[in-house]
Amino acid sequence: MSKKAFIFDLDGVIVDTAKYHFLAWQKLAQELGIEFTPEHNEELKGVSRVRSLDIILALGNVQASQEDKNKWLIKKNEEYLSYLVDMDESELLPGVINVLQFIKEKKQLIALGSASKNARPILEKTGILHFFDAIVDGNDVANAKPDPEVFLRAAKLVKANNKNCIVFEDSVAGIQAANVANMISVGIGDAEILHEAKYNFKDFTFMDLSFIEALLD
Repeated sequence: MSKKAFIFDLDGVIVDTAKYHFLAWQKLAQELGIEFTPEHNEELKGVSRVRSLDIILALGNVQASQEDKNKWLIKKNEEYLSYLVDMDESELLPGVINVLQFIKEKKQLIALGSASKNARPILEKTGILHFFDAIVDGNDVANAKPDPEVFLRAAKLVKANNKNCIVFEDSVAGIQAANVANMISVGIGDAEILHEAKYNFKDFTFMDLSFIEALLD
């Protein structure tokens, strides 16, 4: 029987570093005289760093040179990384470890498919890097979700057929990317927002391990 590949997004699925992204973007926005609220932040979910900056600048009708944009992107990332210094396994979202351990016990494949450019250090700091057979992050792809590139690359690295891949995502763009790639999409979060997913769970504590077992049959 062909092995299944379980592909996880990072922010909002494995760890909640989204709050740190928000704080870093908010600080930059304030410095530029732009109001940036949690509601505005919803528009950045699953979006690349470059596109996120463009969205924020548009909120304040701020025009900027590419040189300024590059400078601000570096500044934002440095601010974000400062929050990760003390990160440890306590930052893992509830139920994640149980699911990763169960998949490993079943000798199935695990990959990461994330827009984050800091995926590896986050997996190291939270002590779960060893679970992953492949990591594809923002450093490895040219196209952001809903383009399926990140998931297609992950499937290729673990040598899995697309139809044997299960994607866990918390963003609409991520669910759409999984669906475009003909993979099984599992929404983690609000089912009303992630209604395009084939399956939905509020978080991993709501997912019985029999669900994973059933996907293996």
